[in-house]
Amino acid sequence: MNENKKIILVVEDEEPLQLVLRDILTTEGYKVFEAKNGVEGLEIALHEHPHLILLDILMPKMDGLEMLKKLREDAWGKTASVIVLTNLSDNEDVAKAVESDVFEYFVKSDIKIDEVIARIREKIGK
Repeated sequence: MNENKKIILVVEDEEPLQLVLRDILTTEGYKVFEAKNGVEGLEIALHEHPHLILLDILMPKMDGLEMLKKLREDAWGKTASVIVLTNLSDNEDVAKAVESDVFEYFVKSDIKIDEVIARIREKIGK
């Protein structure tokens, strides 16, 4: 097994989307870690230092914006690559995420997996 795989952390509480992302990213050759809330996500991110974080905004325990804020307080986390996953109703939250140095997001209802993969490859390669 190739241990030089790029690591992606998927922080998403909607299980169907999380499973689809995990399966496709694994098939694409990435190592995938999963978290169902911001508390788990932050812990895994700071421990594993993934190459990219796919981050949902609305989650239990700690939402994505709070996780992002805490992530940016960490020396490694300041520069971590993050793509936000959001619902259309989260526009204000997306604006806050953009202020936190996240320049990319996907609206879940419009999500096209091949576009997600293309964007990930653009950001971190394969």
